[in-house]
Amino acid sequence: MAPLTDALQPVDMLEPAVHRGQILSFIADPGDGTNAGSYRYFADGALIVERGRIAAMGPAESILAQLPADTAVADHGRNLLLPGFIDNHTHYVQSDVIGAGGRQLLDWLEDYTFVEERRFHDARHAALVAEFFLDELARNGTTTALVFCSVHSTSVDAFFEAAERRALCMIAGKVLMDRNAPLDLCDSPAIGDRESRALMERWHGRGRLHYAITPRFAPTSSEAQLRVAGELARDFPDAFIHSHLAENHDEIAWVRNLFPASRSYLDVYDHYGLLRDRAVYAHCIYLDADDRRRMAQSGAAAAFCPTSNLYLGSGLFDIAATDAAGIRFSTATDVGGGTSFSMLRTLDEARKVARLQGQDLHPLRAFYLATLGAARCLKLEDRIGTLDVGKDADFIVLDLQSTELIARRTGAARSLSDMLRILMTLGDDRAIKATYILGRQVHGDPAARQSPSFTQRVPS
Repeated sequence: MAPLTDALQPVDMLEPAVHRGQILSFIADPGDGTNAGSYRYFADGALIVERGRIAAMGPAESILAQLPADTAVADHGRNLLLPGFIDNHTHYVQSDVIGAGGRQLLDWLEDYTFVEERRFHDARHAALVAEFFLDELARNGTTTALVFCSVHSTSVDAFFEAAERRALCMIAGKVLMDRNAPLDLCDSPAIGDRESRALMERWHGRGRLHYAITPRFAPTSSEAQLRVAGELARDFPDAFIHSHLAENHDEIAWVRNLFPASRSYLDVYDHYGLLRDRAVYAHCIYLDADDRRRMAQSGAAAAFCPTSNLYLGSGLFDIAATDAAGIRFSTATDVGGGTSFSMLRTLDEARKVARLQGQDLHPLRAFYLATLGAARCLKLEDRIGTLDVGKDADFIVLDLQSTELIARRTGAARSLSDMLRILMTLGDDRAIKATYILGRQVHGDPAARQSPSFTQRVPS
């Protein structure tokens, strides 16, 4: 894919734009799909973007009637407009190990992940992978992600530099790892503290960028380093916290041996002040009732990573228990343990995980988890995750004719839920017709990206 770095202009240079098509945006969690007040849907809707933000959204008839007769309208036909997907746990530095072998989590880390992450001391390599990774996100309709870098500051700078050029809302951080890993991938409590502070001062809150304090997982951080992570969290209360939790039985046994004074894996993070709003923990498969109760109380969120949990044989995320405890959660790809950049493929696997436990994931709720639900986990719902007026205009267009099978099935859909179920069951990157960042197209027809081909004008 051609680089997208020149596709954006400063927000104050963007011209107003009008888009027409089916439109879906969530207001609340749809749960089992019976909460009709949880979303706004227009079978024929219109969206107006001005200066990178949503200026209006509603029925096409009423929105277009308010516009001058010569206003150009980008008519997306039957295609579905919705907020861009948000991926709440992924590793850009693992883009080149998707589909690698490994019997389970710990040997996969040793044999593939650590080998690949060594390469990110090289700024040029880091920059090339960051560009590839962000191209893949755009191609798959993901407009925001919570991202692991490597232990190297160069990997963080490269990622943020690429994201800033594209005007993206992205969250990332340097890995903190000072033991139980290859020596050339270990920092120290002092180095981790110094480099994390410097990176936060440089990037956190710059444009649409945010920093995440990122201990890899408890086994690879000493008590001294976890104490440093807690001090960083205290000193930067609006920073994010991002790590892994309770993914694998062997991992949990390892944590128990390393931290014998802690009641549980979750308790290790809690002891060091790493549970709070804007803390997101990937996996959260093996939590007991006390863990779930404490996680909900703290405001921390879980990232449900179905493709990696299935690929590595880690286990099944319990949606019902998570809901019962009141824990916020969202879906995530977990590239490269995860097997796809596509949120559509991820939602399909999430539903299968639910069914294996006698549960269900309603299609409306699935798309909520990948948009507004994810934004709420990040406490960024005031800017992203919906198409409400005033929000950043990060949105996507799903192609209801991207394959012959999808066209045939969606053409016979009896409801919005049917249509969404078909898209998440059969869809992949081909279903992403276009991706927009702050109202500017960054994926789709290259010609349209430079000079949109408007197929309709407001009737006089």
